[in-house]
Amino acid sequence: MVIKEIQEYASVRTKARAYLCYIMSRNVSLTNFQADADSFIENQLTTLKESLPQADVLYILNANGQQIGQMITKKGKILNSAELSSSCAIGTDRSDRAYYYKTIQEHRCVLTDPYPSLGTNKMVVTTSFPVYDEDDNLMFIICADIELKEILNMIHPSSIDSTFGKFSKIVYSAFSVALAMVALLLFLKGISSFFSLGLHFNSIDINEMFKATILLTLSLAIFDLVKAIFEEEVLGKEKNENSGDGHQTMIRFLGSIIIALSIESLMLVFKFALTDPSKLLYAVYLIGGVTALMIGLSIYIQANKSDRKD
Repeated sequence: MVIKEIQEYASVRTKARAYLCYIMSRNVSLTNFQADADSFIENQLTTLKESLPQADVLYILNANGQQIGQMITKKGKILNSAELSSSCAIGTDRSDRAYYYKTIQEHRCVLTDPYPSLGTNKMVVTTSFPVYDEDDNLMFIICADIELKEILNMIHPSSIDSTFGKFSKIVYSAFSVALAMVALLLFLKGISSFFSLGLHFNSIDINEMFKATILLTLSLAIFDLVKAIFEEEVLGKEKNENSGDGHQTMIRFLGSIIIALSIESLMLVFKFALTDPSKLLYAVYLIGGVTALMIGLSIYIQANKSDRKD
């Protein structure tokens, strides 16, 4: 699910940055910073924690990118040096981290790309808010690490990890199972129809052969559709950006219909050619409809490919 979470995060990143930067700007106060820096850091982080409870950890960096003061966790606990690893203790140099140098370069609040946290090994993002004095000199940077799924739940109401997102996965899973059962039944029926023809080749009915072929082909097409639905909607498998396929479920669904109608039209051509040639025109109409569906599907795929390039 991490891949789909990253894709969804990319679509809401601008909104997430605006929201988090607004929250942090509303809770920054320079009162008593020069007089009592330690007390300021503790009070500042505690206040920010109340407004941003989703943050896993909060801390402050000085102008050189070194951590000043203790960290505060998601539960509001202030960590002392004995509870911290060497990479999280006071004085740790974070000047090589993206949330520091991007903040310096852009001269504003930033939101990083997702990255694995050293402490929890989960995907997190860091929002950093710089504070400048009256002479536009950087005083410190307030940082908040937030788990990726928390960002999605905060910003995107239809997130894959929200209540609706989880319900959608359950529904898609149920439909996948149901369609898989249909594919299995069609496969078994097709196999039974095929073997019922026996080994008497001279007496084999062509129509029965076509029916068995239709059942087996539909079974394969539906199974392919189930595979696309389950991978895309349940597992969140990454789409191939170079393929131009916008929505695999839609493409597989239309593909299944085209395959079924193509076989049906082929069967009608042979059937009418042998029994009633005057009705061949109806088979031609069906072939024309299949051709129109193929053209429409090609246009759909090409349109999605053009949108990706733009």
